[in-house]
Amino acid sequence: MRREELLDAAEGLLGDQGSQALTLAAVAERAGCSKGGLLYHFGTKEALIKGMVERLIADFDELVAAQDHDTYTKRYMAATFAAVRSDRLRRWAVVTGASGDPSLLAPLREAMARWHREGLGDEPDPMAARIVRLACEGVWDVASHDPGLYDEDLYEELKRRLLALLPA
Repeated sequence: MRREELLDAAEGLLGDQGSQALTLAAVAERAGCSKGGLLYHFGTKEALIKGMVERLIADFDELVAAQDHDTYTKRYMAATFAAVRSDRLRRWAVVTGASGDPSLLAPLREAMARWHREGLGDEPDPMAARIVRLACEGVWDVASHDPGLYDEDLYEELKRRLLALLPA
């Protein structure tokens, strides 16, 4: 059984049944493998949650890198809107909600700090870049609590207005 399939099974279990259902036995069953197979990749529930958090971070880093814009802030913003419009949003909501131990989210806090510092020295207006990045966090948070609140047209307008805050 591959590591990614186990992470998918854990995320699916979280999304369908909530954090109380996240046990190693339940993840193994959902993935169709033995508990020993799961333990080979993730020795503890904490290691499994850490693996999900690390995958979230890598996934967003890849999404940012894939955007075709001239500054990090514009790539970050485009990646945020792409994530909000995809299944990534659900993944973030369920995984971050799974951790009862704040230390398991430490890598996410470190990544967030990195995302908010990245490339600021190269931005024409670092304060505008910070404002746009913080606004993206707000879009993410609102969309994770009420995914149907905004439609595509409104997301496009929000994105256009945020872009307008940044120097060309």
